Amino acid sequence: MEKIIVLASGNAHKLKELKRILKGFTILSLKDIGFTDEIVEDGTTFEENALIKARAVHNACGYTVIADDSGICVDYLNGAPGVYSARFSGQNATDKSNNEKLLKLLNGVENRRAEFVSAAAAVFSDGTQIVVRGVVEGSVATEYRGSAGFGYDPLFICDENQKTYAQMSEDEKNSLSHRKRAFEKLNVILQEKMKDK
Repeated sequence: MEKIIVLASGNAHKLKELKRILKGFTILSLKDIGFTDEIVEDGTTFEENALIKARAVHNACGYTVIADDSGICVDYLNGAPGVYSARFSGQNATDKSNNEKLLKLLNGVENRRAEFVSAAAAVFSDGTQIVVRGVVEGSVATEYRGSAGFGYDPLFICDENQKTYAQMSEDEKNSLSHRKRAFEKLNVILQEKMKDK
């Protein structure tokens, strides 16, 4: 029997990344199932927001649904921007305005430790819910480095290779990604839970 999972996202890059990690499943996007409702992510943690997205789509389609929420957490800012990473600089935030705000807040600050966090949630067809977390440790650069990627990629220096995500090739970034780490943990659970489907 076909093992179907719906990804609660319209992001083509995320879908491609997931298809590489989750082997043996048919992965559908929101477009594939005709889901167009707006989901209000009003959780205070990555885990809550990931579950909000997964539950909303599961309630609409009944399939097993997976979703993630991620962002950058900076020690000096007590974990901010955290769940507000995408709208850190306000209602009409852009990658540039978010990065500029972060650089300004950290101007002259020595402790630039940060981590990229991704929470990945699954709501199974029987209603069971799980959520796991992937983390990459690093620090915030004092200026933009690299031209690839998006979001905070030009500012986040990964501890493991001392490059920003924006300085890495796509394969390099994917191999060190917080999202990949979260989805790999989720994959173990999905394979076990859905093996008899």
